[in-house]
Amino acid sequence: MKSDICIYTKILVLICFLFIMEASCKSQNTYTEEYNLTKYVDPYIGTGAHGHVFMGANVPFGAVQLGPTNISHGWDWCSGYHISDSTILGFAHMHLSGVGTGDLGDIVLMPVTGYVKLREGIHGDQSSGMYSLFNRSTETATPGYYAVHLNRYDIDVELTATRRVGFHKYIFKNKAASDPRVIINLEAGIDWDSATEGYLIQENDTVVSGYRLSTGWAKDQRVYFTAVFSEPINKFSVSDSVSVKDGISLTARKVYGQVFFASSTKKKEILVKVAISPVSIEGAKRNLQAELPGWDFEKVKDEANRAWNKELNKININTNDSTVIRNFYTGLYHTMIAPSVFCDVDGGYFGADLKNHYSTSFTNYTTFSLWDTYRTAHPLMTIIHPEMMPDIINTMLQIYKEQGKLPVWHLVGNETDAMVGNPAIPVIADAYLKGVVGFDKNLAYNAMKTSALLDERGLKEYKELGYLPCDKMRESVAKGLEYALADWALAQVAKERDMKDDYDYFLKRSNSFARYFDKKIGFMRGIMSDGKFREEPLNPFLSAHKENDYTEGNAWQYTWLVPQNVEGLVNLFGGENEFIQKLDSLFVIEGDMGPSASMDITGLIGQYAHGNEPSHHIPYLFSYVGQPWKTAEKVRKIMTALYHDRPDGICGNEDIGQMSAWYIMSALGFYPLAPAGGTYVFGSPLIERATIDLGNGKTFVIKANNNSPQNIYIQNVSLNGKAYTKSYINHADIIAGGELIFEMGSIPSEIFGVKTTDRPQSIQ
Repeated sequence: MKSDICIYTKILVLICFLFIMEASCKSQNTYTEEYNLTKYVDPYIGTGAHGHVFMGANVPFGAVQLGPTNISHGWDWCSGYHISDSTILGFAHMHLSGVGTGDLGDIVLMPVTGYVKLREGIHGDQSSGMYSLFNRSTETATPGYYAVHLNRYDIDVELTATRRVGFHKYIFKNKAASDPRVIINLEAGIDWDSATEGYLIQENDTVVSGYRLSTGWAKDQRVYFTAVFSEPINKFSVSDSVSVKDGISLTARKVYGQVFFASSTKKKEILVKVAISPVSIEGAKRNLQAELPGWDFEKVKDEANRAWNKELNKININTNDSTVIRNFYTGLYHTMIAPSVFCDVDGGYFGADLKNHYSTSFTNYTTFSLWDTYRTAHPLMTIIHPEMMPDIINTMLQIYKEQGKLPVWHLVGNETDAMVGNPAIPVIADAYLKGVVGFDKNLAYNAMKTSALLDERGLKEYKELGYLPCDKMRESVAKGLEYALADWALAQVAKERDMKDDYDYFLKRSNSFARYFDKKIGFMRGIMSDGKFREEPLNPFLSAHKENDYTEGNAWQYTWLVPQNVEGLVNLFGGENEFIQKLDSLFVIEGDMGPSASMDITGLIGQYAHGNEPSHHIPYLFSYVGQPWKTAEKVRKIMTALYHDRPDGICGNEDIGQMSAWYIMSALGFYPLAPAGGTYVFGSPLIERATIDLGNGKTFVIKANNNSPQNIYIQNVSLNGKAYTKSYINHADIIAGGELIFEMGSIPSEIFGVKTTDRPQSIQ
């Protein structure tokens, strides 16, 4: 009897153990399915067509973007990489993603064997330089990791990264191991970038350090680094691209270093850790010690993957469409490549006054493509990255203190003044009005006001005349409309601060858009210094890149750039019917934009150009005139026709995450049309369910019941269990947490849409 009890007890224990193990496995599988979101990210999306995205290894918002650089140059190689190219010059530690101007590409390492010429080389002749061909089949790219085989040298390369350190693994195979070398190339940069001075020094038998100074889009760029090798250096030589120099250090304009290692009769593995700093070599060394003191490549690779998963899990979506999942999480990944950290672990950074600074009160960032990102990417950050917003705003305010104005397009400490308007103002105003804390609000207001009252970039004429004269400057209409919407954002902050005079002044300026509107033809057009429209007839299709009155667009596209006062624009057209008729026409009319049209005008639906940012808000304008079902039709078509899970899956430049941010917000079902303040207009959710981690201990759940490719129209809405009759939602309602439910259908609903009266309106 005792024996039987013992047997039964053992069986019971075994059953319990198996049950626990099964539950554990189920839990583990659930965890994997729910949290391993990096598997849905395809870094190749956007590497074709004109996407210009970064390819390589990095962590979210990291200072290091470590990846391959092709030898090709030109507009489609602004990131240094294009899917059509099978060449690799080396592996650079800094890249831009999705921009329309090439720069960076700094501190290039290339493992080689045998004699190579220290130059880029030409297509079709590898012996003319140091580049190697590769086969796409040997290439692997996932968030935080990149690998490829260099055919010419028979070397396997693997890359991963921390925030400020690039980690290389080189496997010299077969004969390659008999003469293993690594070239440090301080000459190479991407497109417009050109080295002005380089410095290399061998510090000991495993460490080479130096710096690279360059000019390009950023006129004064400075990158310092230290490289530590996993085995002793057998020999080190320095060259100025013309001849080898004696000694262990060199300062010159075009500097190369060759690091030799002991030969081997079998394959050899060499690891390299390269830390960068905007301040000094010593700063780079501190970054290395803080972030990557060890040599466990797989651990660092896994940590990079975990870092990406942590950020991607801020939005968990459910949908049966695998393409939507890949597009969504790849898009979310693209929104987190920049802004990038631009400071050392001790707070040192290179300032906009071209001096070194130290701050322990905030993390300094760079790569602010604000003309693009103020529209959607930054508003998205206020929802899913609230912890970053104080640092982002403080960086901008520090730039203001150092250069006397807010950033326009800021890159590695340099003001490029690229694009038009005052795009930092909507970003800061948006944060201010949404109640973001952690920055000096008085300083923020003064920075916005001062930047709006300068005499540069057409602002002097704008203040004197109330518009920008087209006979005194190019792109006058685009500049004027961008200044007007920034003024509106500033006026809302003045109102919040109860500063009536400032409010009245900037609100009046924000309505200057009306000056450009020619009621006779229904288009925004250039105005001469005498206050009259240009005499010659307007061709609303014509686009002349940087030559006419519009920035990367035409009159058809820029006539709608009044997100701050849609009702005022409606009135200029003569009423809602006229406005709707013209807006309908935009999406069907076709015309020749001329031989000088900007390459950025892509993703055309009629004359709507989704490939360029000034069009991004336009589909949501229908909701302001009581036709949200048309918004649903347009945004659903754009999401399904102009975004794909292929290399050419982005219809325009990614533009530092803006193109993807539009998709993310629209797929969730709402969009921030107003320049600041947090009014999100409903569209047509693409997902069935989404859970947003708000970073404040709360979540916001979105459900789209009965959603399908046919059921694109919102029938009715509920918020936290109560019927919701508005065709928009406020930021405060989202960050409070809760549940938003869309009931979807195949025809416009009389409850939501056809008879909607509670539509979004411009705040004045």
